Amino acid sequence: MSSPPEATAQSDFSGPLRGSDSPLERGTLGALDELHGVLTPQPVGADRFRVGNEAVRFGRIFGGQLVAQAMAAAAATAAELIPHSVHASFLRLGDFTAPLDIIVERTRDGRSMSVRHVVIEQDGKALVTATVSFDANAESTDVGTAAAPATAPESLPLLQHWAQHAPAGLAGPGRTWIDRPPPLEMRIGEAPIFLGGAQAPGQRTHWMRLPRTVDAGPQAHAVLLAYASDYLLVDMALRSHPQRVGYATHRGLTLDHTIWLHRPVQFDQWHSYSQQTIAVVGHRALVHGAIVDVAGRHVASTAQEVLIRPTTNPTAPSGFKEGSQQ
Repeated sequence: MSSPPEATAQSDFSGPLRGSDSPLERGTLGALDELHGVLTPQPVGADRFRVGNEAVRFGRIFGGQLVAQAMAAAAATAAELIPHSVHASFLRLGDFTAPLDIIVERTRDGRSMSVRHVVIEQDGKALVTATVSFDANAESTDVGTAAAPATAPESLPLLQHWAQHAPAGLAGPGRTWIDRPPPLEMRIGEAPIFLGGAQAPGQRTHWMRLPRTVDAGPQAHAVLLAYASDYLLVDMALRSHPQRVGYATHRGLTLDHTIWLHRPVQFDQWHSYSQQTIAVVGHRALVHGAIVDVAGRHVASTAQEVLIRPTTNPTAPSGFKEGSQQ
């Protein structure tokens, strides 16, 4: 796949994205087309699949891609059931230039719920193990509502705005988010740490959605949300760390990632994603997240354990590993 057209230095990343016909919109749409292929597992045997990888943005395979691929492969063996949770553990790094093999074990099939154990391998070595659970999503009384976020997403700048205005030492890597954007429209009211933002306590919220309407069923939208749920959690752990940390001096790695889906998702519409660090002990931090749609419905919850350690080579460009696995 050819690289998306490069945005100019004078691009306005605070205005609309959809329908702008801008280099950023074209690049984002191209990334979404690529992601659809990456999240379509190809059968190579009984409950065995092969998949590729996205274009590299972080120097390694993005953890959200692997979580979504585990869910997609498990869903291919679970008929019309809807995934309601994924618990993934990251075991080792992978080569983003080589394909991945996925093995699904049908752990349980009940009358309304199913469980799958998934292993993602490369060259015979496990990169990720995951448990994916499904149910029939029977209708029930809805008690999981939350207040609709007060800030309108269109009033916030795109993530690429902060990349464009990153400090000199981060401007080069920051261009990755402009020239090779992820397949999402993300809007946030402050610069993330990896783009020069300041450490601060408390919660941080950003908005996210697919860059265009996606005519697909609930399984596909759940998989796409799982992919997006991995963004900015490592950065959140660094933002709220009690010590002075940053991507120039420390390395943040995802140890495990969990997402619980509480109701069907329509991810081509806006969702707010509020994240907060719950605990920091030693080198490990735990970050929780809540994903809420524009109607104020609590759609999903996340939890991620992050490893934060000083870099062995402080001069190495250790940033932009956001969402990567160990």
